Amino acid sequence: MDLNADLGEGFGRWTLTEDEALLTCVTSANVACGFHAGDASVMRRVCDTAAARGVRIGAQVSYRDLAGFGRRAMDVPAAELTAETAYQIGALRVFAEAAGSFVAYVKPHGALYNRTVRDDGQAAAVVAGVLLAGGRPAVLGLPGSRLLAHAREAGLTAVEEAFADRAYTPRGTLVPRGEDGAVVHDPDEVVRRSVGMAVERAVTGADGGRIPVMARSLCVHGDTPGAAALARRVRAALEDAGVTVRAFV
Repeated sequence: MDLNADLGEGFGRWTLTEDEALLTCVTSANVACGFHAGDASVMRRVCDTAAARGVRIGAQVSYRDLAGFGRRAMDVPAAELTAETAYQIGALRVFAEAAGSFVAYVKPHGALYNRTVRDDGQAAAVVAGVLLAGGRPAVLGLPGSRLLAHAREAGLTAVEEAFADRAYTPRGTLVPRGEDGAVVHDPDEVVRRSVGMAVERAVTGADGGRIPVMARSLCVHGDTPGAAALARRVRAALEDAGVTVRAFV
């Protein structure tokens, strides 16, 4: 099982994610590319550290929404979204390659991530942006999403992920953040759910039912308070359960 986290979610003098600490335990880093968070200095620093520690670098692309942290619904024309996706990947690639690494995968963030679960047009536009940027990185997304379907159709590697600290609907999608219980705050519960998704391939949904989860990567949100300590606990619990923790790329 791969363990990924959102990193580089700072801007200028403002910091949010525990980048240094998280990069000691995750295997893949979803690096903000400047549209919802991050800037050139932050991207370079995260890429340097990730490369030095053998952590795979992924471009976390977003709608252009710094003020809303990329979590506000937006209607972006397909051609514009394709160009902006490629722009973000290209920006991160400069720093990844300068650090002696590469952009191994692409993962949408926030509102864009959720939109590409069901929206064919937006999902296709993101995949077109990945192709436009070149390098053929993998695409990370929710199982059963239109994003992963379009990635496969384009000949890209599609990788399913699960979320350690998010609640699931009976349909296997994420409970919207605006609803009560959308984020799982109890660290013990996050650890239990993580092991269950990796070993039993299932998770308890918001309605109490069991939901199948087939994922190759597990996400711990970097902006969660105490994220680094939580990620360390999740990794230790996975390894104690006999799960090999390694990057999917």
